[in-house]
Amino acid sequence: MPVEDRKKSRVTLLDVAQRAGVSRATASLVVRKSPLVGAQTRARVEEAMAALGYVYNMGAARLRAERSNAVGVVVPNLTNPFFAELLSGIEAVIDRAGMVVLLVNSGDTVERQDVLMRRLREHGVDGIILCAAAGTQAGIVQQLLDWDLPVVQTLRHISPELDYAGADYAAGMRQAVDHLADLGHTAISFAVHGPVHSAYDERIKGFGEAMRARGLKSDHVIRVPDQTAQIPQAAKALFEASRPTAIICFNDVIAVGLNAGLSDLGLKVGKDVSLVGFDDVTEADIIRPRLTSISTAPVTIGEDSARLLLDRIREPQLPPRWIIKPTQLHVRHSSAAAALSLGIHKAG
Repeated sequence: MPVEDRKKSRVTLLDVAQRAGVSRATASLVVRKSPLVGAQTRARVEEAMAALGYVYNMGAARLRAERSNAVGVVVPNLTNPFFAELLSGIEAVIDRAGMVVLLVNSGDTVERQDVLMRRLREHGVDGIILCAAAGTQAGIVQQLLDWDLPVVQTLRHISPELDYAGADYAAGMRQAVDHLADLGHTAISFAVHGPVHSAYDERIKGFGEAMRARGLKSDHVIRVPDQTAQIPQAAKALFEASRPTAIICFNDVIAVGLNAGLSDLGLKVGKDVSLVGFDDVTEADIIRPRLTSISTAPVTIGEDSARLLLDRIREPQLPPRWIIKPTQLHVRHSSAAAALSLGIHKAG
């Protein structure tokens, strides 16, 4: 083979991309005749191919293009209805792309998550949407790079190097505190449960900052059991500890449980004590009294997560993108003006 021919045979798609001033992913779309590339960009890439003598190896491309048309979704808890709504948003977008979702539950443990991530990789998924288990370290990013596997973070983030879709949790806490403070509440508790992760930290921080901004004590944070069935029993201990006139809940699961527990104590939610949930899942409008809650739009976050993953699969060289949606306060019947009739004292 002549020397010149050998040189041409070694021309890569990256060489073409650099000459045309585009990303390798864009050059790849051109050689695969994708309609996603504009006419001018396509012309530049084709000119670069001709100038460099690039030869498209269709056999190798076919092997590289083999896809499962499946994406993995890793969540930490399937009992929380929030994740069902998140999944509905993910599936709607993935289905329109002609793909399917493989859903797995990490149980919020890093060890189980690692096993499931490897299994999803073994099944050849084209990418993964990950709600990271508490304790996940940023070092997982290098593993994903080694696997060449597109991953999008959802709800919880572990690294700025990966795409992320979530909500402004701190702003949501400000909305909840401001709503209750405007109703005259000063003894406001924050009921939490579960392990610590980025969403937990942001809500805790948001609660503290919002309370201090209103001149209120910010240390009324009470942990309730992780098991949903045990949450109602925590209502009594909560009132023995701090006697709040209002309670903000880490999520709607806690709010539903405390709603039952408060009723068992003979307290009327929305009259004797105010209750505010977080996430605004469908059940918030079903329980009685209807639950005031901060909407984080889980369906929309799911849709955003899926779109980010599809973009990442199509163009692996895109810079990391974060989509953080604003929250919205939905006022219903579980929050009302501060009650004085039960002798529930105000915190100064």
